[in-house]
Amino acid sequence: MRNIFASATALTLLASPALAAKGPFLSLANTDFIVLVAFILFVGVLFYFKVPGMLSRMLDDRASGIQSEIDEARALREESQTLLASYERKQKEVQAQADKIVAQAKTDAEAAAEQARADLARSIERRVAAAEDQIASAEAGAVKEVRDTAATMAVQVAREVIAKQMTAADGNKLIDAAIAEVDTRLH
Repeated sequence: MRNIFASATALTLLASPALAAKGPFLSLANTDFIVLVAFILFVGVLFYFKVPGMLSRMLDDRASGIQSEIDEARALREESQTLLASYERKQKEVQAQADKIVAQAKTDAEAAAEQARADLARSIERRVAAAEDQIASAEAGAVKEVRDTAATMAVQVAREVIAKQMTAADGNKLIDAAIAEVDTRLH
């Protein structure tokens, strides 16, 4: 740093405005000389109070602050990428799980529909069987009722026919025969 300052001072002394002045250069009447002396004193004061070191330290502190912010930003970026990858992985897992749930729900719905069809078919078969049983029962009842009615009518018709054709003597013979038949069956 001092070499650079020495070079800058030498170049300043050799600068063209200082050489372009009229008259003797090392006189207090020459403004260029006064400016040069003031500049050298100013630079000397800066070095006496170690301003270049302070500036260098401030710049180094600022550079290290910037570097730490860059490192922090890089760490945050990496953490963000990790979180993003984690959330994308979780989203894929959740999507896969949702797909499995939907597929299982479809399978369950198809099984439930098949079961409902089977239950409906069994219910229809039971109802048809019950209806057939009711029809058969009603048919048997109707046949019985027709037979009972026919038997009742046959008995009435026979009674009327027998009553018209039978005499008192024939009735007494039938009564005696019935009594004899009952007597043989009882003993």
